[in-house]
Amino acid sequence: MLLSESAPELHINQQQLRAYKKQLNADFIWGVSASAYQTEGAYNTDGKGPSIWDTFTNEQKNKIKDRKNANIACDFYSRYEDDLLLMKSLGINNFRFSISWPRVMPAGTGEVNAAGLGFYDRLIDRCLHYGITPWVTLYHWDLPQALENKGGWTNRQVVGWFTDYVTVCVKHFSDRVKHWMVMNEPMVFVGAGYFLGLHAPGKRGMKNFLPAIHHAVLSMCEGARAIKAIDPDAEVGTTFSCSHIEPYRNLEKDHVAAFKVDALLNRMFIEPVLGMGYPVETLKPLQNITQYILQGDEYKMKYDFDFIGIQNYTREFVKHSWFTPYLNARLISAPKRKVPHTLMNWEVYPESIYQMIKKFDAYPGIKKILITENGAAFEDKHHDTLITDHMRTTYLQEHIEQVLRAKQEGAKVEGYFVWTWTDNFEWAEGYHPRFGLIYTDFNTQKRIIKESGLWYGDFINQ
Repeated sequence: MLLSESAPELHINQQQLRAYKKQLNADFIWGVSASAYQTEGAYNTDGKGPSIWDTFTNEQKNKIKDRKNANIACDFYSRYEDDLLLMKSLGINNFRFSISWPRVMPAGTGEVNAAGLGFYDRLIDRCLHYGITPWVTLYHWDLPQALENKGGWTNRQVVGWFTDYVTVCVKHFSDRVKHWMVMNEPMVFVGAGYFLGLHAPGKRGMKNFLPAIHHAVLSMCEGARAIKAIDPDAEVGTTFSCSHIEPYRNLEKDHVAAFKVDALLNRMFIEPVLGMGYPVETLKPLQNITQYILQGDEYKMKYDFDFIGIQNYTREFVKHSWFTPYLNARLISAPKRKVPHTLMNWEVYPESIYQMIKKFDAYPGIKKILITENGAAFEDKHHDTLITDHMRTTYLQEHIEQVLRAKQEGAKVEGYFVWTWTDNFEWAEGYHPRFGLIYTDFNTQKRIIKESGLWYGDFINQ
């Protein structure tokens, strides 16, 4: 069943939740997240080059719900000032956003677009003017199409291309930006884009997947080294998607299947970064990745990040399946299990975020954890100038409660960012699922603060 107003309410102990928060030190970070491609629009404005998502949404329209694209999206490129004023009005003073690689370097390498840098200059300056700390993600999936034409993430040269791009950004913005996230969810952009073909650039198969994995890991670490070389005092992290994994049945074959899926979804990128290598013992098909590992890569593919961002929305149940290649495992969806779920068909299971904090916290090489994305898409209810979204508010409350529970137990979790600030373009799902604290009317670009946004602003400022 879809979680609805008529479903049994998930009861939050508001008093306990606020008591947990009061015990936090003043350095705990509360913020919101967004990304360039999903919000900016202005896809061919002021010298910006095409990204793989521009190409994918405009040329492979059948792969996007309702054949939509983000050519305009939230028009954040023109409306960032108003959005920052809204953010300030709610007392939200940490904003995670990304820089568009093809806006800064239209061909992906070589010439730098001064107008592109100028936009982020204005955005960062206005953030600081309003007392909002910028947390900048350098890669949130919008690879320049010019580089994809050369193989994209399957081409080892992407490591150098990416490092050059990072260097340009950090040299230009490091006087004002002190918090950097190198990549957003490499497992998603590599898996969905270079194995399943569901996301840009729409490639499929192990021949694309394996080199893209390795080159993303190398780029993540080399990018971090480039940041520190320019600004040794910068705080540098990177982000990983993760889901709590459980076997569907208490059968050995389901336990084995769940173990494999956990290795794929949760361990694939964090473990090599920590110097543990790829989980090839669990995922035998990964053994062929060795052909892409060159001499010296053992050093290059690990890095001691200042923090790790984890992004969690749900848990997954896994069942053995003879018919699924490579893994012999398949996910059993929340609708099929008849449990409360969001518009993305993701189960509402707040303890998943607690379990993932504990899982990552157990790695000895992780210094600090931030929740860099957590949120939900539900149907909003419209009442003139008021948008009520009790289900989203409840979702956030319950997940924050689990974050603070982990913190109380000693986990190194030091911050929480809601996904997302405004309703935006949600990749293959188009504009159907709305995750925002702020409602966006995509016809008029009018913004309305939702009930969840009012609650979040009130909560983090008490």
